[in-house]
Amino acid sequence: MSQSHASRVRYGGASRVRYGGAAALTAVALLLSGCSSDKDSAGEPDTDPSAKGTHAGADAPPLKPLPARIPDALRPYYEQKLTWHSCGPAEFECATLRVPLDYDKPGNDPADAAETVGLAVTRTKPKQGKDKPEGGSLHINPGGPGGSAIDYVQQSAALAYPPQVREHYSLVGMDPRGVGRSEPVECLSDKQMDAYTRVDQTPDDAKETDALTAAYGRFAKGCEKRSGKLLGHVSTNEAARDMDVLRAVLGDKKLNYVGASYGTYLGATYAGLFPKRSGRLVLDGAMDPSLPSRRVNREQTAGFETAFKAFARDCVGMSDCPLGTGGVRSAGKKLSALFAQVDRKPLKTDSSRTLTESLAGTGVTRAMYDEGSWPALREALTAAKKGDGTALLELADEYYERGPDGSYSNIMYANPAVNCLDLPPAFSDAAEARKSLSSFEKASPVFGRGFAWAALNCGQWQVKPTGEPHRIAAEGADPIVVVGTTRDPATPYRWAQGLAGQLFSARLLTNDGDGHTAYLRGSDCVDSAVNAYLLQGKPPKDGTTCE
Repeated sequence: MSQSHASRVRYGGASRVRYGGAAALTAVALLLSGCSSDKDSAGEPDTDPSAKGTHAGADAPPLKPLPARIPDALRPYYEQKLTWHSCGPAEFECATLRVPLDYDKPGNDPADAAETVGLAVTRTKPKQGKDKPEGGSLHINPGGPGGSAIDYVQQSAALAYPPQVREHYSLVGMDPRGVGRSEPVECLSDKQMDAYTRVDQTPDDAKETDALTAAYGRFAKGCEKRSGKLLGHVSTNEAARDMDVLRAVLGDKKLNYVGASYGTYLGATYAGLFPKRSGRLVLDGAMDPSLPSRRVNREQTAGFETAFKAFARDCVGMSDCPLGTGGVRSAGKKLSALFAQVDRKPLKTDSSRTLTESLAGTGVTRAMYDEGSWPALREALTAAKKGDGTALLELADEYYERGPDGSYSNIMYANPAVNCLDLPPAFSDAAEARKSLSSFEKASPVFGRGFAWAALNCGQWQVKPTGEPHRIAAEGADPIVVVGTTRDPATPYRWAQGLAGQLFSARLLTNDGDGHTAYLRGSDCVDSAVNAYLLQGKPPKDGTTCE
């Protein structure tokens, strides 16, 4: 059997301006993959620290801040002048920022393309006669890793962010290294990617397991071949350092920032490295950087189970629910039965492509990120029961960012490139993954197997990881607003609690609701609290809950 699930952050639209979710095969069954101090990556079952009343990552080492003084070797980068030109919507302009490929060997010439990376930047144009708005720059990252900040800022934030915020700040988006327009990581051709998304991700036997492992290997080797030395320099740590270069070039003393999902990991990393340069930071749909990968993956598995139960509870109350009216547990069994049926015989669609179980699982996963997608999922499941897989395939394509012409965006390649560099793999081989199946299936009878096998992909990666789980204190930073949603599938609420518990100046803002992230998703309470901080510098009281 095969189900594709998990862990990246997807692009929404003006009405739900976020990324959510991760991709089955290409993502690391979550936003991160990592190692563990509790023998987690050695294939042994890790204990549940929550049962002991301790934080899961309490023993993770701290992220040490960088020296406040800018090294002489980096001054040419910090002092460069950007050449702006009009781009996209009329109110935006764009430029290219040069940063060192390797911060340990920066060279001294930002114009040296061989030793630098060109990062695409966009911002709202300053009003005539002014260098910048009153609030300076507001940097925005929609998540991923791999989401294009330029696309998000120009297409969504420019419309959805409140007028007062857009007036107070220049909205800034920079595609991180390896992402979008910033020397994107490349891995497969579009036809190869089509084949990759169909690979059975819940293998039943040795033959299917070998096929899945081989697919991960081909993907990893494709990334190495097509992306070259850049592949070893797309870490979150490096991306955070790039943001500090941009902050200085734009003339801002401190970085003001809104990050969603993986964007919270990037923002928290910035705060940890440059606490005294951290201004008004909002981290929405927070990740906990102290957790080992296997635990991260399993907790996201549980998060998707929570989201599915919310969907099922809503569905079974309707007489035409495609999963019946027998209750939540029965609905889960019916969905699993549908996946098994599609595994035996893929469904026809209105194109030449068929819907495999892996694609069906991806389509269902896509709908879990936003309760606004539940009606579409009900219709898609109803059609699938009648033998038509078109609607589920459309959801899967949206998740993978596959265009009508069959082309894929860069997010499916940048996502594992960053994940597999940031932390060591959850599993080094198929045997380790198989040993963990029961714990993942306990976390989610519906999604558990798919998430467990998806966590194997970094085990095949061709570049050694440079990071490890760590705690971030960011002592000396301005107040940092950490937003968590209680039934968020992709970034479980406990991660927001975990990050807030580490950050010295955190203010935890809780959204009691469904879906991935909270800001600009319908809660006036959340929006008012975030806007008050962005506009007036007044953070919410720590522990505030919006219902």
